[in-house]
Parts: sequence; structure tokens; C-alpha cells
Amino acid sequence: MKLIEPRPVPLGGLRAMTVRRLLPSRDRRMVGAWCFIDHYGPDDVAVTGGMRVAPHPHTGLQTASWIFTGTIEHRDSLGTVADVRPGELNLMTAGYGINHSEYSTPDTTVLHGIQLWIALPRDDMNTAPAFENFVPEALTFGGQGSGQDASAPAGVQARVFLGELGVTVDGETKTGSSPVTTFSPLLGAEILVGAPGSDPRADKNPAEDAPRRTFTLTLNPEFEHGFVVDTGALLIKGQRVAADEMLFIEPGTEELTIEAIGATRLILLGGTPFGEKITMWWNFIGRTHEDIVEARAAWNAQADSFEAVTAPAGASGTDIVTDGALAAGQGATADHPRFGGVVLLPGEYDEKPRTSVIPAPDLPNARLKLRGD
Repeated sequence: MKLIEPRPVPLGGLRAMTVRRLLPSRDRRMVGAWCFIDHYGPDDVAVTGGMRVAPHPHTGLQTASWIFTGTIEHRDSLGTVADVRPGELNLMTAGYGINHSEYSTPDTTVLHGIQLWIALPRDDMNTAPAFENFVPEALTFGGQGSGQDASAPAGVQARVFLGELGVTVDGETKTGSSPVTTFSPLLGAEILVGAPGSDPRADKNPAEDAPRRTFTLTLNPEFEHGFVVDTGALLIKGQRVAADEMLFIEPGTEELTIEAIGATRLILLGGTPFGEKITMWWNFIGRTHEDIVEARAAWNAQADSFEAVTAPAGASGTDIVTDGALAAGQGATADHPRFGGVVLLPGEYDEKPRTSVIPAPDLPNARLKLRGD
């Protein structure tokens, strides 16, 4: 077992939204194919500015977006326009290349969630890009409901958004599963004990005398697992895991009883050991330094062409990017097929210029290395 603490990372901008990065870390690079964990909030959007990430590219990975509170609008070069809402998985497969934007919606006052990346195996790195949305069934156990004794044990609820998981509470077992596309064996689930909230002013750590609740998970013993605590605390094999921390457990566990302390939200991630080292830099994943150099050059050539386009509000036509439409001109799709067109944001986001994209930064002077656990 290994306890991993997050490091703060500002996403940028005048009012930078800061995330807590758990992977990659010095102590652990991956959990199965999970290679990137950014945990954020609860943030008061009036203070942080929310999430404002202009179009940017990805290669060699899948992004899994899971929200606790708030809404994020996702737009990508496949033409997808979809909201990321609490209790719904948005899974984007980058494969050979995709670009997308992520903005918290104007009606979002508190933003709270987790952003995850999944590395694609070598044989699937150049697969076609895709987008899937999935709403997992809520597996519900007991709880303090209307007319029920307030001293009754806290309810437990689980949603399995990737893979399969069995949950047992007070002798009752329920199993959840997900049909979405993965390229290696994976597990992703949210487990709630009680009613953890999203108040930016509240302490996420439980009081010493907070009530405790146990539940048991049926796990794949071939998986390694990461237990990410958002709110509350857990006791796992004698190890206390506090809010914002992650406990990594090696393969070999088939049944695990966990004690939750206070109202708790857990994100459980798992998968078979990846078995490959990866080269990961900025938003790209490859297997060599050259993979990254090629992706960076392709994106920046495309970014230059988009930045040359102006699109005032209400404009239309084949040579500019308009709301909800892919770029048809400036060589966006014809000359740069790797990352497709860029979808502009609606006018209410007030981005200037409205055609802006995020160019890839300069590469380091040294060659990028393969890294793994």
C-alpha cells in the first residue's frame, strides 16, 4: 500500500482555478491504465472564475469526466456538444487525435469534480476518436429517509461508471457495471456514504466523533486500485485516508471491508497493471519522444491557422468557425485531419478572440523519457 498526497496545480488564467493532482506523482505514475487524476473543488466560481479551458488537443488517451456539483460544457472536433453533469460519465477517446474545450456553464455557481485520463495500449494509440455518455444506475442501500429514525446508519450509494463492482452493505449485495468502451480492463466508481456536500466554506474532514459506517467491496484480484477520498475519511486495512488523499493497493485483494468516517465520497479506480511505459507530455501520450514532437508540430500548425480566423458574434460562412459548427475553411479539416475542426464557444462565454485555441508549449531541451511504475 502507498498513501499519495496531492500537489496543487493552477490551470492558468487571471483567476486560476487550482486543481489537486494525484497522478502522475513521484510515488506512483499509474493505477492500471489510469495515468492522470485532477481533483478539484468545491470552488466558488465567483472567486475562481470556474473552468475556462479553450480548445486544446489530445492523443493516445481517453478522458473520463465525472462531476459532483456544477455543469461543464464539452465541445469537440467530432461535433459533440454535451454537458458534463453530476452522476453522468463523459468518456472521450482521443486516439490518433482530437481537440475539445471545457467551460463551466454560466449557471454553475459551485464546481466540484474529478478529471481522469486513461492511457491507451500501444496497439490502440491511433484508434479513431470517439465520444460516449453513460448514466450509471445508482446502487442504493438504506439511509436516513423520511419517517426513519435519525439514528439509523447512513445510507450508502454506489455508481459504477467503468467496469464492474460488487458492493455489500449489511449483508445485501448489489453489482453495477458499465458498457462504455475501454481498451484495457478497468474499474471506475463513485461511492457515497451519507450525504457529502459541496460547500466551498465547509471542512471536508470529519469531526472526531463523526458516525462510522462499513461496507465491503468485491474486487478483481488481478487489479491494482486507487482509493481517492474527496470528502470524509476512510479506514482501509488499518490505514486512514483523509480528504484529498489517495491510497494505492497492489493486486491481490478480492474482498475489502472499508470503514467510512462521517459523510464520505470515494472515487475508486482500478485496472490490471498497464505493462507498458508511456511518454506523457502536456496533453499528448505516446511511446517515443518523436511521437510527442510530431503531435505538437501538427497541433501548432493547426492552431496557427485557427488564430488567423476572426469570427465576430453572429458571423457565419464556410471560411470561419461559428457557434456549434466545425471549421470548414482555413484548411482546418482538409489540411489538418489529425485534430479536426475547432468548435467555437457560444457568445455568453465572452472569449476574446472567439477563435482562440491553446497552442502547445515549447518542448524541454532534453529528450522525453518513457515512464512507468
